[in-house]
Amino acid sequence: MVRILAVLFPLLWAATAVAQPAGDSPITKADPLVVKVDGGSVRGAAVGTVISWKGIPYAAPPVGNLRWRVPQAVQSWVGVKETLKFGPACLQTDNVPKSEDCLTLNVWRPANASRPLPVMVWMHGGAMVHGGASIYPFDAMAAKGVMIVSMNFRLGRFGYFAHQALGDESPEDVRGNYGFMDQLAALRWVRSNIAGFGGDPEQVTIFGGSAGGGSVLAHLVSPMSRGLFHRAILQSPGTPGARARVLPASDLSTAEKIATDWGRSVGVTGDGAAALKQLRSLPVDKILEGVSSAATLKALSAETTPPGMAMSIIDGRFLPEAPEAALAAGRQTVVPVIVGANDRELAIGTAGTKFELFYEFGVDAGQARTLYDPQGNQTLEELRQQVFADRTLVEPARHFANEMSRTGQTVWLYRFAYVSQAQRGQNMGALHAFEIPFTINVPGALMGQSKVTPTDRAMADLISDYWVSFALTTDPNGGGRPVWPRHDRMVDRLLHFTNSGVIVGTDPVKRRLDLWERVWTRDR
Repeated sequence: MVRILAVLFPLLWAATAVAQPAGDSPITKADPLVVKVDGGSVRGAAVGTVISWKGIPYAAPPVGNLRWRVPQAVQSWVGVKETLKFGPACLQTDNVPKSEDCLTLNVWRPANASRPLPVMVWMHGGAMVHGGASIYPFDAMAAKGVMIVSMNFRLGRFGYFAHQALGDESPEDVRGNYGFMDQLAALRWVRSNIAGFGGDPEQVTIFGGSAGGGSVLAHLVSPMSRGLFHRAILQSPGTPGARARVLPASDLSTAEKIATDWGRSVGVTGDGAAALKQLRSLPVDKILEGVSSAATLKALSAETTPPGMAMSIIDGRFLPEAPEAALAAGRQTVVPVIVGANDRELAIGTAGTKFELFYEFGVDAGQARTLYDPQGNQTLEELRQQVFADRTLVEPARHFANEMSRTGQTVWLYRFAYVSQAQRGQNMGALHAFEIPFTINVPGALMGQSKVTPTDRAMADLISDYWVSFALTTDPNGGGRPVWPRHDRMVDRLLHFTNSGVIVGTDPVKRRLDLWERVWTRDR
């Protein structure tokens, strides 16, 4: 995962450079690039056939006494704010433009739209500890006829931290899930402001990849997010996961202990207001220690969390229960959904021997060996990849689809296995997060624009058409594309994006996923 992100994220950062406007231009008060929003007016820029507004504040800076508070109302400004550049990412260990004052969002729309547009709201991934909105350029996707919104939200210990003293200070607030509450504030901003940009607040699709897909799942099961969106796309959804034992959410008492223990480790010895004063006086670098992407994935592989960071928290209000329990009881928001995973997914877990690896399956260890290592000659490294990828993301994505369809919701299931032509021979399949440049129609972000082939462009155009059609019509089908059948948990069919094109048919790893389903059902 760390290697994948090291390759993907810098290229996506570079891809955003082409979308930046060349400079400011004088405008009049009647200029259509000026929009009134909460806090004041903002001015965007037209680049090609797309207008964008970048770095719009959607909440007050979460600094000083607002560190570890739910997002507060945006601070007003005088005059027209220039929104021509992305705001800094939220604090993380990555060497990117970043700040604790980071709660901004971005809007793209086609310049020639004549009617209110459906809106797609993107939530970025990054293991809940890194990433940012500026990594993802949405000009090409917006040009297909939709409005796109992306946002920054708090990460790491700044975003998921539930010290007991915070409950004493604000007993009525959601505690700990500040990153999720930032996303919720951005969704509420969309509800209140997007019409001014030409968007339709009654047609909102939330979508995200990896931890961003986990965020989408969190909003699907949160009662606080009801009514703020109308469809959802989950790409390799991570934490909180659809399987509670794989990528679990912490209960509030555990999250409190995690935060308190870490506070003591950095010299926070008081409690109540005194503890908060000490915590809010901590330098940024101290709060960031130990929550890099590598450290976070290492902790998750060991079935724990980074010191001081609880990851997703079952706080009783935003997340009243684990998503798996909510899905089992049918308590999720009822909206159409697309969900899927890649064929060479993120594999979280540790095993030093084949025996230790197959021990994960309990009494089904023999069956697991037959499915994963039938000749007994597979390398341990490759087995870890296959077994833990199925466990971490592939089977949970199918389980989520099954639970949604079981309650009568419309759901489409996919598997992404397409490898760009320049990377064939290097990658054995589509790595974690490598579908994102294709779904947002910027395949050059993976290998550089000069290496993109007509076949790569065709795949990006195809899958992004499915995504945009879903946002426009609540159905990914149409436009002469191969028909994507709705998911039926009793029928083994999915849409498979492969090097040979789109294939509708059986899941090539169905028997492996069925085995994992049996393990989880048996061990409840």
